Amino acid sequence: MARDRLKVLSAMIDQGVIPVFYHPDVEVCSKVIQACANGGAKCIEFTNRGDFAAHVFLEVTRHFAKADPSVIMGVGSIVDAPTAGIYIANGANFVVGPMTNAEVARLCNRRGIAYSPGCGSATEISEAQELGVEIVKVFPGSSVGGPDFVKNVLGPMPWTKIMPTGGVEATEESLKAWFGAGIVACGIGSNLITKQLLDAQDYDGIETRVRETVALIKKIKGN
Repeated sequence: MARDRLKVLSAMIDQGVIPVFYHPDVEVCSKVIQACANGGAKCIEFTNRGDFAAHVFLEVTRHFAKADPSVIMGVGSIVDAPTAGIYIANGANFVVGPMTNAEVARLCNRRGIAYSPGCGSATEISEAQELGVEIVKVFPGSSVGGPDFVKNVLGPMPWTKIMPTGGVEATEESLKAWFGAGIVACGIGSNLITKQLLDAQDYDGIETRVRETVALIKKIKGN
């Protein structure tokens, strides 16, 4: 279900954490995503990995179009415009990538879709902003300098909205450091939807973990 770009961006900032997830089984994906949505994280980044990932994404978006239209499906690990186009046609409401691709940016702008490319320097961030990017993904977050990198960028570029992925943990210590540095949201994968919870098919546990993380971020932002 197509959504307004500004509303999607606002939803990403409001929930603070974007669960990053992929599984080849449509039913498992649907249950995990529903658990995240029930926990307060309705914006989900489906990772473009594995054979036929786009087909899995299509089935999942079709499911939520009927089962829970409030879910906002996005796609991650996008490196080229043709792949982005496939996912947008299949219902993606935001696109995330490990690096900046100008063709992807133009495609997303043409379709009114939010694009968050991965950047690792002030120059890359500035180039992404020139292409119309509102929320910049810092990737890999821990490798490019962590929270200190965010502080150093926001000094001369205070208008920048940063969403790190890679190196952010669903703990109070980690989240305080990142949000204290000035990020607007973060992407978390296996540190949020853990292998232990997945292996146990503990979807209630995933919902609880997501709810606690969303609440913790709201508390940190409030302080």
